[in-house]
Amino acid sequence: MDSQTVSAERTVRDAPTAARLKPNALGVLGILFFVLSGQAPLTGIAGAAPISVAIGNGPGTPAAYVLAGAVILLFSVGFVAMGRHVVDAGAFSAYIGTGLGRMAGAGSATVALFAYCVIQAAMYGLYGSIVSGLAAAHTGIDLAWWVYALVTMVVVQALGAAGVEMGARILAVLVLAEFSILLLFGLVTLFKGGGPEGLGAAESFSVSAVLQGAPGVAVMFAVASMFGFEATAIYGEEAREPKKTVPRATYLSVIVVTGFFALTSWMLISAHGASTASAAAGEALAGGDSSGFVFAPVAALFGGWVNDVLPVLLATSLFAGVLTFHNSANRYLFSLGRDGRLPPNLCRLNTRHAPWVAGFAQTLIAVVLVAPFVLGGSDPVITLFSWFSGVAVLAMMLLYLLTSVSVVVFFRRRRVDSRIWNTLVAPVLGALGLIGAIWLILANFTTLIGGEPSTALWLVLSVPAVMALGVVSERIRRPRTAPGAG
Repeated sequence: MDSQTVSAERTVRDAPTAARLKPNALGVLGILFFVLSGQAPLTGIAGAAPISVAIGNGPGTPAAYVLAGAVILLFSVGFVAMGRHVVDAGAFSAYIGTGLGRMAGAGSATVALFAYCVIQAAMYGLYGSIVSGLAAAHTGIDLAWWVYALVTMVVVQALGAAGVEMGARILAVLVLAEFSILLLFGLVTLFKGGGPEGLGAAESFSVSAVLQGAPGVAVMFAVASMFGFEATAIYGEEAREPKKTVPRATYLSVIVVTGFFALTSWMLISAHGASTASAAAGEALAGGDSSGFVFAPVAALFGGWVNDVLPVLLATSLFAGVLTFHNSANRYLFSLGRDGRLPPNLCRLNTRHAPWVAGFAQTLIAVVLVAPFVLGGSDPVITLFSWFSGVAVLAMMLLYLLTSVSVVVFFRRRRVDSRIWNTLVAPVLGALGLIGAIWLILANFTTLIGGEPSTALWLVLSVPAVMALGVVSERIRRPRTAPGAG
């Protein structure tokens, strides 16, 4: 048995005698709501789908979601197989470290923490902007976006400290609200036979539809919409029967999210008409409000009240995402503190078995990330949201790829699972798909962040820089580690 595997398995074995998150706290649905809230369905549809339709492959956008979902599903096969042998709140770092070695695990831990923290900061930018506008429109109170962001940070910190069950209940309500109205729109439009040009299945799912325009842009945004499904493994320590719950939640989340985005985007295109959808999306973007492409057909179907409700649901969608990534990041901090890579105080738990010190540290990180944009007077959407969203997606794709490679290496060494599809074929196919996705993201990164090429370059370089920082830190720390320590 190699030393990296011993380290990973000892982390799980020693958990009861060390700091341990609350066991048996979450079932399949509880974990699923954490995943769906992190993916912020309404935010993904209202923000990304219009861009994909306008400058991507037009009416072929739904097929891009199916393609992205297929790649992530292939990745999930190996991800789930690895999860049966390694259960740790620092899922990526544990998985990658077990297969590729301690240094790779340390570097991936910093990248994962970086990704979750920057995507949360990005959401604070868009959230603050939307809530500020809603407050001004409905109450006449005109405060800066960052005021609402700071207040929400305090609320999120309190909810995180209240325990994982409380967070799951709140997320369930928020996610069901946004998910239901869009799903209902999609199903009603589907059963009505679509919009003025019919369902337009061939226009959205044929090979020619997929390849038209700039399919790379559409696939890039589709992959970005899958961000967060890996949270199923992060909550493994808190799951009931993790070897059953985590695989079920993982597969269910990928299938549900893929089906939701594909159906909703297809029905939006159908509602506008496949021949005019690209132009309608372009007009919405030119008008500075991409959500109009989504809100208009939903309001036409259900009534004008939708125009008042959906902006509120968009705000709650972002709040749910912020809370989810707070929980994900503080569990990484907790895991790193427990492993001795960060100060051990980070693994202190309160009476609800919540990592409150790690949560407080994560909130401080959020303040530090948001502060430069506040002090610089930057637009929270054009800069904070778009820049950090892009770099977080790139960081997460790198972690997916390293995990796929680690799965193959781990099972070739250990021979603890003889299923060739689960431990070799699917992970290799997933890795190839992820390499393609990373190439598309890099090729279209300037478009993804909506910034200048020089800004895009610095943001791209930040990911390997953070990885290197984690490796260097581990090399400095390791000589002081007692022989045989994890």
